[in-house]
Amino acid sequence: MARSYIRHQPLPLGRIPPMTTLKIATYNIHKGLSHFNHRVVLHELRERLRELDADIVFLQEVQGEHTHHGERYLNYPEGAQHEFIAEKVWPHSVYGKNSVYETGHHGNAILSRFPILQSLNTDVSAHRFESRGLLHCVIELANQQSLAGQKRVHCLCVHFGLFAKGRRSQTSALIEYVRKEIPPDAPLIIAGDFNDWRNQMGKTLSSELDIQDVFHTASGKPARSFPSRLPLLRLDRIYVRGFNVLHCSVHVGGNWQRLSDHAALSTQLKSI
Repeated sequence: MARSYIRHQPLPLGRIPPMTTLKIATYNIHKGLSHFNHRVVLHELRERLRELDADIVFLQEVQGEHTHHGERYLNYPEGAQHEFIAEKVWPHSVYGKNSVYETGHHGNAILSRFPILQSLNTDVSAHRFESRGLLHCVIELANQQSLAGQKRVHCLCVHFGLFAKGRRSQTSALIEYVRKEIPPDAPLIIAGDFNDWRNQMGKTLSSELDIQDVFHTASGKPARSFPSRLPLLRLDRIYVRGFNVLHCSVHVGGNWQRLSDHAALSTQLKSI
């Protein structure tokens, strides 16, 4: 298990008004590059995510470092991508390094308007060809009395593998981790790219962890999120426990076009 990198900034005064709901978003950002890596889209991607006005954002394929991109792309930002996206909006963020190579590394990230109390990145790689991790953090919902007194929520950001056998192994690892590390009555959000286009894991996760897919709850089916230009496959998920689902959205078309090969998902939650 590897410790993740946590970034905190002072909470902007007046930035977070009293709220009755919690907005969540998840997005596989394709390392901030266009579909065929022709151009940097991180600046537009950051603007689109900010327009969602989410309280907690789960990101996959986040470039933590790449020594050559600054030379290849004129507008490539300095530093880690999750810090560039989070700047001035999400004062707390955590990054889990998963895939390491000669020119850098990438992994998952969670951005939050509320304090991140602790985090842990756990390796769940099924084989040497794909490096995968579970990024877990505990978030303090400071002053959110309207959320039925729930002060802390456990958040897990995941990106599962492309092969069915590996995904089954990672599903088992996720179930074991949650049972071991998270109290069964604690509010829980698990989001990310599950690569589960046949929905083989949904029933297992629901029964084993008492979690629900927010889109299945709202409309009877998981969201179509891939490819983003014409979403057909249901790869991305937001699972929750301890919340009611008020609203769900798949963000495609318009200004979202040509940013990533995945669509962004968002949901509005209220605690039970």
